[in-house]
Amino acid sequence: MAKRVRLISDDGSQLGIMPIQEALKTASQAGLDLVEVASNADPPVCRIMDYGKYKYQAGKKGQEGRKKGKTFQVKEIKFRPHTDSHDLGFKIRNLKKFLDKKNRVKLIVIFRGREMAYMEAGMKLLERVAEEVVDKGTVEQSPKQEGRNLTMVIAPR
Repeated sequence: MAKRVRLISDDGSQLGIMPIQEALKTASQAGLDLVEVASNADPPVCRIMDYGKYKYQAGKKGQEGRKKGKTFQVKEIKFRPHTDSHDLGFKIRNLKKFLDKKNRVKLIVIFRGREMAYMEAGMKLLERVAEEVVDKGTVEQSPKQEGRNLTMVIAPR
C-alpha cells in the first residue's frame, strides 16, 4: 500500500499529493469514499466519490447498452447427403430468409449408417448451397466433420 497518493476531489479538481491518512480523512469529512483510480501511477491516483452511486450508474449504462444492442441468432438447417432437389430448394429459400434477417445459419449434413462412406456427397451438397447463397452471405466456417455430422456456418453479408 502506498504512503502518498495523488488526490482528486468529487468535482474533478486536483487536491495534490498527500499522505494516505490525510486523504482518507478528507474523504470521510465529505461523507464519501476514497477510491483508487490508477494504481500503476507513481504516486497512485485516488478519487473521492460515492462508490455505491458509481456502481449503480455503471450497471445502468451496461443495461442500456444491452437493450440497444441487436441480438443475432444462429439458425440451424439440417440436410441428408442425398436430399432431393425440391427439398433442397425449399431449404435454400429458408436459408436466404434467415440471412435477410441478419441471422447466422449453421448447415448440418447428417450421415446415418453406411452413408458415412459418402462424405464427399455431403461436401458437394454444402458447396452447392454456399454457391446458391453467395449473394446473401459468406462462408464463416468452412465444412468440417463433427462425428457423424458435417457442419458449415454461413454469415449474412
